[in-house]
Amino acid sequence: MGKIKPVVLLGVAVLIAVMITLLIYSSLKKTIDSKGPPVETQPVAVATIDLKSGTVIVKEMVKMEPFLKSSLPPGIHTDVKSLVGRVAVSSIKANEPFLESRLATQNIKTGGVAAIVESRKRAVTVRVDKVIGVAGFVHPGNRVDVLVTMAKGKDAEPFTKIVLKNILVLAAGPEHETAKGKDQQPATVDVITLEVTPEEAEKLSLSAIQGKIQLALRGLTDMEDVSTKGISIPALLTSYSGSGPVTETKVRTTGARAAGKDAPAEERVFVVEMVQGSKITTKKFEEGK
Repeated sequence: MGKIKPVVLLGVAVLIAVMITLLIYSSLKKTIDSKGPPVETQPVAVATIDLKSGTVIVKEMVKMEPFLKSSLPPGIHTDVKSLVGRVAVSSIKANEPFLESRLATQNIKTGGVAAIVESRKRAVTVRVDKVIGVAGFVHPGNRVDVLVTMAKGKDAEPFTKIVLKNILVLAAGPEHETAKGKDQQPATVDVITLEVTPEEAEKLSLSAIQGKIQLALRGLTDMEDVSTKGISIPALLTSYSGSGPVTETKVRTTGARAAGKDAPAEERVFVVEMVQGSKITTKKFEEGK
């Protein structure tokens, strides 16, 4: 009887182990079945590095990566050979799929800015400094407004006006200009290339030659068409006061009135001091003129 007891205990232990095994197997099978069929993937061509607009694609810039078939956007490429020689019309980030909408037509094989300029548009480049170029925050794909400050005549007051609105930036970067003299080093000049219509190209060229231009960077979602009247120095100063200029006002009298004779009413003269850096100039404006 004593020898049978250990055998019974061993049999019970084996039975319990089998039951636990069956329960675990059943649970795992239900979990696998609940996930549904296996996920299907599709090899898709993606960029190996960051590509700028106007780049001609070569084999080393393309690799294949698996993507879920159910989440593939339209216009993908599944073959490296179909992309070699094509031109990117917008920037493409590393590991981002090549979409047909971001590529130039197949008949365009030359890269650069010319490949990304829209039909009936022109690419015009203007020189800018760090201030005009919005401290380097203007990048390809951004949109800007172009302001110009100029004077109509030699002694005329400067006038500032927005001449171009919502203009696309095609390229932004430095160009090297050789300085005069054998011992002088080449100077770096910032340039920005804008996409404009022929009429806008005329305005931009005249503004850059005859006046001083300034770029105003727009928000990525701001497409509003804003109309302005422009601004002059007297109008700028008057805008800070409800009745007139805010600077010192002096009144002078005519010679006849100073002698005690009958004379027309006093002629008021407004004296405006303008501070430009360390330079101070004075302008006089007669009332009613």
